[in-house]
Formats: sequence, structure tokens, C-alpha cells
Amino acid sequence: MDEIKFYHVEDPFGYFSNYSEHSIFLEGESWKTCEHYYQAQKFEDPNIQKVIREAITPKEASKVGRNQPENIRKNWNEIKDEIMEKAIRAKVTQHEEIKEKLIETKDAVIIEDSPTDFYWGYGDDGNGLNKLGGIWMKVRNELFNQK
Repeated sequence: MDEIKFYHVEDPFGYFSNYSEHSIFLEGESWKTCEHYYQAQKFEDPNIQKVIREAITPKEASKVGRNQPENIRKNWNEIKDEIMEKAIRAKVTQHEEIKEKLIETKDAVIIEDSPTDFYWGYGDDGNGLNKLGGIWMKVRNELFNQK
């Protein structure tokens, strides 16, 4: 396995997606998915966070989080990578099966194969930053170093 690509939850590696149905517990709250948590952290307003936390689907949580640019934290661009990493770490530490599947990837390059996201994913031309894949690989490397 040289590369592992994920995007849709129903794909073979879909459990790496922020939309996968693996709840996490962070900030004293339970979040249905990593996407719910990530989108809610864009805002300091607890009412907006609550609406996102209670969204039925991760797609709905994402929609709420993307449709209020005027309310996003001023420092969001500086902290968003840290927030995403926190969510992924929680997913790995709170779901043993995800941890095991991550370890099984060994040294494969993990790619968020989004055709539209050039920051978190590879984009449609493969020139995206793949920040989400990078976080998965960072967490995996730390797991290997703990052995």
C-alpha cells in the first residue's frame, strides 16, 4: 500500500473521513462526528456551537459552520489545524478500531481525496495541501513511536 485515499464514508477507507459516524468527546461535550466538532469550534458563541452539535448529519453541521462567515473567530485561520488535529486524536484514542486501522496503514501516504478542497485535501488536480491526510500520518507516526 503506497497510497490510501479516502473521501466518502462508504469508501474502503471512509472511516478516516470527518463525516464517519465515530462520535468524540471533547470540550466537555459529545460530538456526533469530527465534522460536528470542527465546525462548531469556528465560533465562540455557545448558541451557534449548540446548533452545530445538535445537527442531525455532518453535512448539516458543515453547512451551518460555513454559512456564517461574519461570526467566525478572528483567529480561526491560525488555530484551525490545531482544532482538526485535536479532533483526529480524539477519534483515534476513543475508538480502538480506528487506531488499529490507522496502524495497519504502516507507511502509506494517506490522502484526503477531495476534488474541491485544496487545503485539507488533494483537490481535483492533486496539488492540494492534504492537511487532513498529513494529520492522520502525524498521529500514526506518534503511535509507532510509542511502541
